[in-house]
Amino acid sequence: MTAPISESWTRIESWLAEHAPATYAALAPPADPADIAAAERVIGRPLLKPLVMSLSRHDGLLHQRFSLLPGFYRPMSAREIAAAWQLFTGFYDKRTADEEGEAADYDFMKLGASNVLYGHSQLIPIARDVGGGYLVLDHRPEIDRGRVHEPEAVEGIMRGSHEMWTSLPVLMETIATSLETNQSLNDYTPVVDEEQRLDWNFIPLRSDRTLHRS
Repeated sequence: MTAPISESWTRIESWLAEHAPATYAALAPPADPADIAAAERVIGRPLLKPLVMSLSRHDGLLHQRFSLLPGFYRPMSAREIAAAWQLFTGFYDKRTADEEGEAADYDFMKLGASNVLYGHSQLIPIARDVGGGYLVLDHRPEIDRGRVHEPEAVEGIMRGSHEMWTSLPVLMETIATSLETNQSLNDYTPVVDEEQRLDWNFIPLRSDRTLHRS
């Protein structure tokens, strides 16, 4: 059974405080409930409970050059999520989506990628890397609701097959375990740099270098 996201945050905080104090100090305080409510108004729907719980623990990271998630992603604040969503949804091609219909869902579930879903309003950005790429949390009412995906400019939305992308609580729990055991997570191994920041070494075990490798 997956641990509550608050429990995983406690484990992550404890590890960071001892091993990567610079990243620990960069954890933002809890989000103002008014900022979460404002983000929901902009997006036009309630944020999923695990995301609200995570924001209520830490409203992102205070420094943009820090990362916390494998793939060098930095959790975003409620205000950043609303702003990123507005930019991301500007790329949605509704005409093509309407023409593709169920074929888009088939491609996504069977092939692991979909250009048509890129910019979908119910795929909400939650984390960002230094190059401007996002992780998105699926808010659609279908089978992938609550799953974490990676948008990519060429491939579109990438559906990761690794267990950690199953949900935000699963992602945070697997990160906590990886930190505590120093075991690799989807080819990423946690390390601490000379500035006492958490970093992730990427050492692929296979030729498949996309998010959706097993």
